Amino acid sequence: MQPTLPSVRPSPLRGQWYPADPAALAALVDRLLEEGAARLPALSGQVVALLAPHAGIRYSGPVAGTAFAAVRGRTFRYVALLGPMHYAYRPPILVTAHQAYETPLGQVPVAHEVLRQLDARLQVRLGVGLTPVPQDPEHSLEMELPFLQRALQPGFRLVPLMFRTVDPRVLEEVGRALAALLDPRQDLIVASSDLSHYFPQVVARRLDREMLRRVLALDPLEVLLAEEEGVAQACGRAAIAAMLWAARAWQAQQAVLLHYATSGDVTGDYDAVVGYAAVAVLR
Repeated sequence: MQPTLPSVRPSPLRGQWYPADPAALAALVDRLLEEGAARLPALSGQVVALLAPHAGIRYSGPVAGTAFAAVRGRTFRYVALLGPMHYAYRPPILVTAHQAYETPLGQVPVAHEVLRQLDARLQVRLGVGLTPVPQDPEHSLEMELPFLQRALQPGFRLVPLMFRTVDPRVLEEVGRALAALLDPRQDLIVASSDLSHYFPQVVARRLDREMLRRVLALDPLEVLLAEEEGVAQACGRAAIAAMLWAARAWQAQQAVLLHYATSGDVTGDYDAVVGYAAVAVLR
């Protein structure tokens, strides 16, 4: 890894994917968290990881709010936030080159000391490390930040990873490395992913049901194989797999579906929808 920039990553999404006004954004996220809390099933165990969607807050906000309601009020040291890089960067694993992310709700500092340890371990084990990028346009991590900022107690630091690879050997090593460097009693792992894209509602639900079956079985390899087999989709399947490998190393025993919806449930257009799910992984 190269030295990081002494700067803050500006938000390319504010005012478009979510409100730019801090008070309006805080009120919206708080409402989504309250509504999400009302949907939560009983959870028997400690939540150590989450799956949350990352579309515009109008579309996936109710599902994301349910995911983060499962950890509302908790204090974490680090939050490892894993997502896809939707843009055409060449390196397999990307991190921010900045010292913090910025949203209208303030700054979220990046735990570069953890990223350095992770990079060193991956270089030894895989010969491939983390590539810092400045001012990335990626939305998969940023869309989770306002929920983290409103749901969690202040003071957590971010371990952000963006994947261009779906190589199971790489993702298993990332997951195991995160499990070794972090502590399930103090830290949280969040996988950011939407599910199927632009199928009719009835088809989307079938595809998403299969992907969620694999997630709820805590089976990272099957999550990765689903798209190759043509039976399910998830743009962040690499992030989900790495999260599951980490959670398994933490002795996670169960995954629980908290909420599922599609963009059609918001827009009323069921001809070409995107699927969203909230899942909690318990130890």
